[in-house]
Amino acid sequence: MKNQLHITAKEQETAVLVAVPAYKQTDEKTKEYLDELAFLTETVGAKTLKRFVQKLDKPDMRTYVGKGKLEEIVAYVKEHKVDMVIFDDDLSPSQVRNLERELEVKIIDRSLLILDIFALRAQTATARAQVELAQYRYLLPRLTNMWTHLSRQKGGGVAMRGPGETEIETDRRIVREKITLLNEKLEKFEKQNFEQRKSRSGIVRVSLVGYTNVGKSTIMNLLTKADVFAENKLFATVDATVRKMVIDNIPFLLSDTVGFIRKLPTKLIESFKTTLDEIRESDLLLHVVDVSHASFEEHIGVVNDTLKDIHSADKPIILVFNKTDLYLEQREQELKEDNPEALPDINELKSSYMAKQHNPAIFISATNRANIDELRQALLDQVSKIHYERYPNNAPQEY
Repeated sequence: MKNQLHITAKEQETAVLVAVPAYKQTDEKTKEYLDELAFLTETVGAKTLKRFVQKLDKPDMRTYVGKGKLEEIVAYVKEHKVDMVIFDDDLSPSQVRNLERELEVKIIDRSLLILDIFALRAQTATARAQVELAQYRYLLPRLTNMWTHLSRQKGGGVAMRGPGETEIETDRRIVREKITLLNEKLEKFEKQNFEQRKSRSGIVRVSLVGYTNVGKSTIMNLLTKADVFAENKLFATVDATVRKMVIDNIPFLLSDTVGFIRKLPTKLIESFKTTLDEIRESDLLLHVVDVSHASFEEHIGVVNDTLKDIHSADKPIILVFNKTDLYLEQREQELKEDNPEALPDINELKSSYMAKQHNPAIFISATNRANIDELRQALLDQVSKIHYERYPNNAPQEY
């Protein structure tokens, strides 16, 4: 029959989420962590159907969850023909094998999910090589012909980008060769990037850092009038973007870097050396915080811990509390509901211990362009100080 329509769109994959929180962890915190895992799942294009939670002293060594909970998950997965089960922790190779045997679907842990997002987001040759290296490092101890039968059935999908697609790719010798080649390729990229950084060694360098999805790219666009990709999804930026800025005749470089997240895979930190070098070699950090997020204080801690891991915690920092517009909307809603534990108003927040611990601390809304002038001035003050220490002969008389 002519003019017959054929549906060619790929059917959206489905997932269930599984978490084993510690007994002391509150239900509210567990929900928040699973919300983040659901957001990660959505970012790779899959749909979450259900969440399973089991409180244990520690995850089961064999199957992560206990026998009864596993039977519950198996029944749901078979009834609803779920494509994958995603765990909010890293799984051991033996746990993956045991869970695949029981569930007969793709088993994805937190690290693999984040790696898959990075594979989806990487644009430059350097970023793609870094992600691929992290994938192979993740894959090497887990070589069990992972999901090859599922790959043939599904034709790709979540966690099927790059490594793991065909049986030959699961051969240990080939994977080790791939790792060696990628390391050599990244060494060449590193030499090129080093030469680029050396050519701009005299200029002050500033990096935007923060938890993922806090608005770094939007701030980058505002400050530099650049066209950096910004989206309300986790890890919208994977590649480091560097732009030159001049404020009051003071030149400096501003870099937008990959967002951090709790339980950031160690393999990614190891592989993203070139990108993280932008942070390591910066003179000043703009630590951007989503003040409207209920756990923004925890996010500050995650970023600070990651900065320690990459030996960058001792740098001068401007703390930028972003999304004050959303924060104020939440406060207004709570006051309407006559909530006695309503959020403090913005002035109370400015005088809080967090703001006092960081000097300067700036409160802005990048979306509404609120208080951007104060941010520019704080940035100018800090950059000028570094610039004139480096070039004292250029300093104005009164400086």
